[in-house]
Amino acid sequence: MAGHSQFKNIMYRKGRQDKMKSKLFGKLAREITVSAKLGMPDPAMNPRLRAAIIAARAENMPKDNIDRAIKKATGGDTDNYEETRYEGYGPGGVAVIVEVLTDNRNRTAGEVRATFTKSGGNMAENGAVSFMFDRVGVIEYDAKVASADAILDAAIEAGADDVISSTNGHEIYAAQEAFHEVSKALELKFGEPRKSALVWKPQNTVPINDEQGEKVLNLIESLNENDDVQNVFANFEVSDALVAKMSA
Repeated sequence: MAGHSQFKNIMYRKGRQDKMKSKLFGKLAREITVSAKLGMPDPAMNPRLRAAIIAARAENMPKDNIDRAIKKATGGDTDNYEETRYEGYGPGGVAVIVEVLTDNRNRTAGEVRATFTKSGGNMAENGAVSFMFDRVGVIEYDAKVASADAILDAAIEAGADDVISSTNGHEIYAAQEAFHEVSKALELKFGEPRKSALVWKPQNTVPINDEQGEKVLNLIESLNENDDVQNVFANFEVSDALVAKMSA
C-alpha cells in the first residue's frame, strides 16, 4: 500500500482558477443539486451529496450558494440533467474520460466531439478507453493532519486499498463499493477531508513530451470550458515544469 503518486500530475485542475471560478461554481452547484435530487437532501444520509459539498468547500464556494443548490433540488423546478460519459484519445494517444451532466445529450456530444477534433484527438465509443482505468474512491487529507504511518494504519483498518503519502498530503484509495464506509471512518478520525470523490484512476500512465503535453492540457482545459463537463480524467504523465507553465 505504498508508492509514488503521479495522480496529481494527471488530474490537471479545471483551467486557470481566477478565470474559471464562476464557471466552476456553476458546475459544483449543478452536482450538488443533482446529488440532492437523486438521493436525500441530507449530506449525512447521502454520500454523493456529501462529496459534492466537500468539493464545493474546497473551492471556497460560499455556504449560501451550497444551501441554495440543495434547496433547488427540493423545489420541483429543477432541470432534468442526464449523467453520461464520453471517451476518446488526445494527442499522443492519451486516453481521456469526460464526465458530463447535460439537459441535451445530442448538443453535448457534438460539442465534446468537436473539442476532441480541434485538439488533434478523436472521440471513441464508450468502453474504448475506460478499461485502462479503475473506478475508485479517493479521500485526500493535508500532510499536517497526521503522519504517514497514522494515515496508513487508519486506512487499512477502514478497508482502504491503497495509501500514497507525500509532502503534498495523503491520498487514500478505496474500491467504489467500500468508498462511503472508508470515507466515513476516516472522517470520524481525522475530520473532514479536503477531497472525497469517485474518480477514474489510470492503471498505467503514458509519458509524453512537453509539446504533446501542452496539446493534451489544452484539450482538457477546452473540455472543462464546456458548462456540461463535470470532470476530465486522462492517463498521461508530463513534467512538473509544464504543469506550472500551463497553470500560470
